[in-house]
Amino acid sequence: MDPWTSLRNLTTARIAIGRTGASLLTSQRLDFLLAHARARDAVLAPFDAAALAGNLPRALALPPLVLASAARDRAEYLQRPDLGRQLSPESRALLASEAAALPACDIAIIVSDGLSTLAAHIQAEQLLSALIPLLTAGGWTLAPVVVVRHGRVAIQDEVGEILRARISLMLLGERPGLGSADSLGAYFTYGPRIGKTDADRNCVSNIRQGGIAPREAARKLHLLLTQSRALALSGIHLKDDAPSLGGGPAAALT
Repeated sequence: MDPWTSLRNLTTARIAIGRTGASLLTSQRLDFLLAHARARDAVLAPFDAAALAGNLPRALALPPLVLASAARDRAEYLQRPDLGRQLSPESRALLASEAAALPACDIAIIVSDGLSTLAAHIQAEQLLSALIPLLTAGGWTLAPVVVVRHGRVAIQDEVGEILRARISLMLLGERPGLGSADSLGAYFTYGPRIGKTDADRNCVSNIRQGGIAPREAARKLHLLLTQSRALALSGIHLKDDAPSLGGGPAAALT
């Protein structure tokens, strides 16, 4: 028996797929094209920020805010990563106005489409439904959840700084792979402010069924966030000593 056959049952990677001459089998070629189409759809699908905000957990103390990055549409967002890292002038003014009436907080949570609209719509609500009760039970003070159209990871620095948050947490769709078009990433930064780098962040990635399930990811994030708050740091200086969860990398640094 070919040992590769049994290994195929342990991974979604494309191994032991066979060939006909120098080419892929027709079935494998079609499967590859389907996976590629799903990945493209995940990136290019419209993002309904208002609908996502409406589906967020009812346990939120304050209604979510819907904002936009400086990228005017999906095409510009994909071609100009820098515009996805900053709020539009209108959104910045709106957030500053809202923040003026709010006290400083422990954590600001931002949700965005990122590079997989599908992931944001499927995973974010499930993750927050499990995470927010853990934070509330731990005495964390939360800013209103901010839903941002066409956002990239670094936009959490601007949002967190305006909201005077001790920690900012960014949830957004990860770049889809050929076997995981719905994977969510969760990035957090202690002391968010414009100019922070990837070395200042931690990431729990591959949040999806088939990776780290949202409820498990919420537990992992809660442990890391609690450690970050206690030590007043994040990024390369924050070590994850907890056992990793099954299904994928638990807390990769970005």
